[in-house]
Amino acid sequence: MLITFQDAFLLLAQLDAGVIGIVLVSLQVSLTALLFGTLLGLPIGALLATEEFRGKKATTVLINTLMGVPTVIVGVVIYLLLSRSGPLGPWGWLFTPKGMILAQTLLTTPLIAALSRQILEDSWKIHRDSFKALRLPHLSSLKWLMWDCRFSLTIAVLAGLARAISEVGAVMIVGGNIDGFTRTMTTAIALETSKGDLPLALALGIVLLMIVLLANLFTFAVRQVAERRYG
Repeated sequence: MLITFQDAFLLLAQLDAGVIGIVLVSLQVSLTALLFGTLLGLPIGALLATEEFRGKKATTVLINTLMGVPTVIVGVVIYLLLSRSGPLGPWGWLFTPKGMILAQTLLTTPLIAALSRQILEDSWKIHRDSFKALRLPHLSSLKWLMWDCRFSLTIAVLAGLARAISEVGAVMIVGGNIDGFTRTMTTAIALETSKGDLPLALALGIVLLMIVLLANLFTFAVRQVAERRYG
């Protein structure tokens, strides 16, 4: 076991090309999916938090349900859509990073939407009457609300990052785990462990753990700043 750890740290110290390539693919896919998930999730959350419309409760329940859908189910659905016989087959995204980004976007969007809805809804209940008294346009009220909740919304976005970068089922199915092209840290860890290449699997696991740790430290820092400034 000690030798395995030594070999893993040696791979990291030498900046092994295979490890670096896998990490870069993971970051490219997850960060791009997070960007799209944020651009979609925040407006959806804001709409559910501040607007009243028919089907709002059903939509909220649907978003909350999608937040907990197993990743392999999302992977299978995206696979069927992107397969040659599927409606999105002509795009040619199956077994490509684009397909993986699509899958992870569908995983992060409901999570960010659900968390941001709760954050904004609580703040909206507090400030709604003030907005009405000031006769602010709804869009201006929404901008102020999102700025006021920016620290909490940042934490929601970071939760989306954790969801994306630690996911394995959907990217394995949609991406195909192709070496040097669609192999991510999580899929590589699963593969290399089954092959018995424990040093490589452990090295990738350490990198993944460090990324998650940094995200959590940033989340903690955001909370501390928010508490110091606003109590």
